[in-house]
Amino acid sequence: MSLNIKIENFEGPFDLLLHLIKKNKMDIYDIKIYDITNQYLEYVKAMEEMDLEITSEFIVISATLIEIKSKMLLPKPKVDENAVDSDEKDPREELINKLVEYRKFKESAKFFKNREQGIGRMFSKKPEIIEEKNKSFDPKDFLKGVTMLHLFEIYSKLMNVYKNKINTENVINKEIPLDKFKIEDKIDYLKEIMINDKKIIFSNIVKHCSHKMEVVVTFLALLELMKLRVIKVVQENNFKEIYVERINNNEEY
Repeated sequence: MSLNIKIENFEGPFDLLLHLIKKNKMDIYDIKIYDITNQYLEYVKAMEEMDLEITSEFIVISATLIEIKSKMLLPKPKVDENAVDSDEKDPREELINKLVEYRKFKESAKFFKNREQGIGRMFSKKPEIIEEKNKSFDPKDFLKGVTMLHLFEIYSKLMNVYKNKINTENVINKEIPLDKFKIEDKIDYLKEIMINDKKIIFSNIVKHCSHKMEVVVTFLALLELMKLRVIKVVQENNFKEIYVERINNNEEY
């Protein structure tokens, strides 16, 4: 009977043996050594015909299978039924034990590989300090220490922010303007203004910007300088002033 063989990628001779056992629906503890040996040799022969590299491990297993096959074909000696112990040993036992161990390691490797791929899709968040609210907070103390001048300044800032967000020009330009502001220019500008002042407030820098896009480009230049460790930025709390400080030990400044 002809045997159609499709060459696949096998990690070694035991991988090929497990494939043949699974393909023939055999029990790993009761291998039909005759069928397995013939099919294994056909695979090795097919690999040789395709000029594939045959390692010594495949040749060793081929010799082992032939040896086991020959032992099982030999007539078995008569055993005394009254004998308690018998020295007769299944020639397949050693090979079966190795196959079982190999299958355990292969399944374990497959399990850990799946876990590795799953872990790669997980994202973690760094812990943050959450300030606890004072349980004994009295609503009467909400505006304690706040003057009318302070409230007026806050109101003015809110109104300016609101006005800046209003779109007063509804006409869409048909031409796309060229970029007027560049990050490189703003980096040089920030370096220049910090030559004399070691520490400045970012809001004071923004006041000199004439356009919203200029504010965005200035902020990107600030981030780039932080990345280059030319400056460092400090903010005492959320929504507080951003202080930009020059790093003294920077030689390129």
